[in-house]
Amino acid sequence: MSITIASFDGADRASVDEAYLIGAAVNDADLPDFPPFCRRRFDAMFHTPMPGTRSLWALARLDGVPAGYLQLDLPQLDNTDNATAELVVHPELRRRGVGRALHEYGVRLLREHGRKRVVAMTVRALPAGPARSVAGDAFAASTGAQSALAEVRRRLEVAEIDRVALRAALAEARPRAEGYQSVCWQGATPQEYVADIAYLDSRLMMDAPMGDVQWEPEQVDAERIRGNERALDARGRRRYHLGMRHEASGRLVAWTLLDVGASADWHAFQQITLVDPAHRGRRLGLIAKAENLHHLLTHEPAVRVIDTWNAASNSYMVAINEQLGFRPVDSWNNWQLTL
Repeated sequence: MSITIASFDGADRASVDEAYLIGAAVNDADLPDFPPFCRRRFDAMFHTPMPGTRSLWALARLDGVPAGYLQLDLPQLDNTDNATAELVVHPELRRRGVGRALHEYGVRLLREHGRKRVVAMTVRALPAGPARSVAGDAFAASTGAQSALAEVRRRLEVAEIDRVALRAALAEARPRAEGYQSVCWQGATPQEYVADIAYLDSRLMMDAPMGDVQWEPEQVDAERIRGNERALDARGRRRYHLGMRHEASGRLVAWTLLDVGASADWHAFQQITLVDPAHRGRRLGLIAKAENLHHLLTHEPAVRVIDTWNAASNSYMVAINEQLGFRPVDSWNNWQLTL
């Protein structure tokens, strides 16, 4: 068997097409409950990258047949010693050395670009959850990477929401949030709130549990928020936001986001939820997430399931999500390799 690897970019449409087909096959085999692998999202990663990120791509062929690809994301504005990686091998061509060859190719690239560590994710089954391959964890460990942060994916089945219990939880929470008003919007953030959203977004790496992952807080400003929005628009992500406005100061002090992709109107992701530390203890997180869930379902009635990820140690956010009705599906491990 002959394995060849070549770097490529968005101008090489044939390689982009081949990589997309590999990604689609991997998605269907490894995560059958996920939405279809989105072509619009995949193409946009080449022509409209996230601001402050440079991506390096490589395609592996086994005896001339496209067999796997590697995506390396290199932060340019902060965390310039770091990178993230996604390495995938076609389900029908695994256990033939393709993954190992892509890994070795990627390590050489990262060292050439002065990176000192790389982070990648694998998925594993939970005791009562659907079957997942153990190959990802085994491969990561074999490279010398260390398990750095455990996360759990939880799923909300919209048809199973206990709306009576949710209304009761909100009725109990709202008196504690006196002096705060919810504000919702779709898509781009209104200009009056961009600075507040940039501040909250910049807190993510400070506030969310990071385990042993060495990742410094990101420097987020209004320009970066607008760049993120352009990139998400290009990917076809329909976004539903809700902020909690502190009436005395006029600032947004909490924010949550749900979004729906272009490949499946039945599926949404619960994305970021943040509360300014000075305004915690007032149930703002619960109120924001519950009201934004209503906001989403009002405009996206086809949504049947919503997925979210939390660090296993993030007891506060896990409690809120489980109160909303999210239930564990599988476990995701962040592996960190020092180069």
